Amino acid sequence: MAEAARRRADKRERIIEAAVDVFAERGFHQARVSDIAKRAGVADGTIYLYFKNKEDLLLSIFEEKMDVVLAGLREALASIDDPVERVRSFARYHFSQVRDNRSAAEVLQVELRLSNKFLKEYRPEKLWEYLEVFAEITREGQARGIFRSDLDPFVTMWAFFGALDELAMQWVLSRRPNRFEIDAAAEQVADVFIRGMRVDPT
Repeated sequence: MAEAARRRADKRERIIEAAVDVFAERGFHQARVSDIAKRAGVADGTIYLYFKNKEDLLLSIFEEKMDVVLAGLREALASIDDPVERVRSFARYHFSQVRDNRSAAEVLQVELRLSNKFLKEYRPEKLWEYLEVFAEITREGQARGIFRSDLDPFVTMWAFFGALDELAMQWVLSRRPNRFEIDAAAEQVADVFIRGMRVDPT
């Protein structure tokens, strides 16, 4: 029983990873279920044993990848107490995920936004959890008198994520991958926000 469950989980993971590659290469709307099945080494009908349709598969990619990203972010921040350094580490971590997992980043940055279901019906709770980590950093910095008390953590978390997200998309889609250094971008974004958030910006 346990072995059957393990094989089933392994097959589902193969399908997820194959879908990431196919969606990144061909685009969500152009990709066919048969393309994904072939890449995963399974029969076309096997896909439907695990996912309702192609859109369900796309949303499952989001859920699973965000679980991994969230766990990694919390681990990256776990040993850092200073709110300022936590902002820097957040930016570095976000861009390292984009750099090291380019296909997944392209699916999450670009293809996911082409899903009507994701935009209109789906509640991306995992994204909110990710953003809430930054809101908590903001509140902690305010409580310690490091960050300005007039900052709204809700606005700040979305502004910070917006900067990271747009630069990540530019890097993923650029025909000139050396247009800017993504690690340097992390430092620059962090510096801009830290200066704007600090009580004493020096």
